[in-house]
Amino acid sequence: MQPQDSLTVSRRPLDIEDYIDIFRRHKAWIFGPTFLALVTSVVVAFLWPDTYLSTGIIRVVPPRVPESYVPSNLNSDLQGRINSITQSILNRQTLTTIINNYDLYKKELRSLPIDDVIENMRQRDIRVGTVQTFGQVGGKPSVPAFQVGFVYNNRVVAQKVAANLISRFLEESRKETSEQTVYTTQFINTGRDAAKKKLDAIEGRLSGFRSRNMGRLPEQSSTNYQQYNALQAQMMNLNSSMSRVSQEKLLLENQLRINKDQASSLKDPSLQEQGITQKNEKLAEKDREIAYFENAVAASRERYKESHPDVQTLVAKLDSVKKQREAIAKEEGSKKPEQMAPRPPNPEFVKQQRDYDAVAKRIAGLAEAKDLEMQDYQKQVAQLNAQMKGIQDRLQGMPVGMREYDELLREQALAKRDYEELDKKSLSSEFATKIIDQNQGERLESLEEPTVPQTPIEPKRSMIVLAGTGLGLVVGLLLAGAREVKNTALKNLKDVRAYTQLQILGSIPLLENDLVVRRRRRLGWLAWSTACLVGVVVMSSSVAYYYATKL
Repeated sequence: MQPQDSLTVSRRPLDIEDYIDIFRRHKAWIFGPTFLALVTSVVVAFLWPDTYLSTGIIRVVPPRVPESYVPSNLNSDLQGRINSITQSILNRQTLTTIINNYDLYKKELRSLPIDDVIENMRQRDIRVGTVQTFGQVGGKPSVPAFQVGFVYNNRVVAQKVAANLISRFLEESRKETSEQTVYTTQFINTGRDAAKKKLDAIEGRLSGFRSRNMGRLPEQSSTNYQQYNALQAQMMNLNSSMSRVSQEKLLLENQLRINKDQASSLKDPSLQEQGITQKNEKLAEKDREIAYFENAVAASRERYKESHPDVQTLVAKLDSVKKQREAIAKEEGSKKPEQMAPRPPNPEFVKQQRDYDAVAKRIAGLAEAKDLEMQDYQKQVAQLNAQMKGIQDRLQGMPVGMREYDELLREQALAKRDYEELDKKSLSSEFATKIIDQNQGERLESLEEPTVPQTPIEPKRSMIVLAGTGLGLVVGLLLAGAREVKNTALKNLKDVRAYTQLQILGSIPLLENDLVVRRRRRLGWLAWSTACLVGVVVMSSSVAYYYATKL
């Protein structure tokens, strides 16, 4: 029977004792990488040079003269102006000057070109914040400002460079503000001069037209236009008045119709009572007979056809009764009114009829007055149309030169308006420029000078040591786990019972030579002592070197 080498046996689940045994067997593989990582992280943390950040605050001082008196001619986007100043300062020439003046980036310049060093300085070391509010007055932020800082491994140099950058910001702000206000004033003055030339050209053309048409100037044309405009205004007023009169007349006609409907709906209570008493009993009796025969005919038609004798008999009787009722109704209608004993009309009914008649007469009178008013308006409209037609004829009959004269006048008015607006803006811009020149406008000033930083921002040594030690511990645990997985030998009685399924009668301990055991322990202690001593020496040297170079 051949052994089944291909069979695999799953490992039994581990308990706390197994993990303790694994730790004992592989403690050197766990503590070794952990201690090595600790030494390495301490060396890296203390050999990593310190990086310091020195910052100062620049505030934006508002203009001392209120903008309601002298509007500013600067760009209203404060953050945009700050960004423009930042771009002007962080150019290649300025940063090269700063690097040369303060002898920065010695090591970097040996291995990198100057452009790369400047780009790294611009992107990584120079810190320019956004405009924010610093400080509070009455619980509210009051001072718009922004921070400027510089990062370097020498804190004194970092403070000097930050102070230099702030001074450049202030100088560049004054320069750019002055240039911008001057450029704005020049631009407005250029537009004003162009508008003045245009106005002078139009006035020259107008003077030439007047000199060529002396005695034939179109003053009458302007008068006609004024009269025509006045007539148009009167026509608009008349149209609105006619619309109002038409609406009022419609309302009066509606009221008159409602009054007539209400008057026609009135009934005399006495006449109603009289009509009720005058009902003829014979007519009532015939009505009842007609209703009886109609119901009988309807019931017979449901049971028999139309040609059935019973149906024809009932139809004949129904026609006979209807004829009798008609004869009685004619007889009642032929009676004289004196036989009905009429009653006098109700006084309340008579009073209501009189009231409705009075209201109807009053409304009819108002409607007639509106008709007369409408006729008057129509006459005025006709007169205005005639006058407007006469003025239009006169205007159309004027020479073409008069229309040219009107065009020149309109162009003169437009050019004069543009010139006056630009002249006003130019005067305001000149005042704003004077305010900037006198250092009374919006400007930047240092709110907080950069100081020498005491604590570095990089590196975070405690974080580096903790992270390195943790990483070494994780590596050691992984190595111990890998060795344990690779080792498939039976390690204790639990493994023997689990994998052999045999009853354990007894165990024989491993017998080793005491001399070999002592020698192995001494070598282990010697190796660990040497490693710890070397690690402590290396860590102490790196710490000592850090504090020595720092002092």
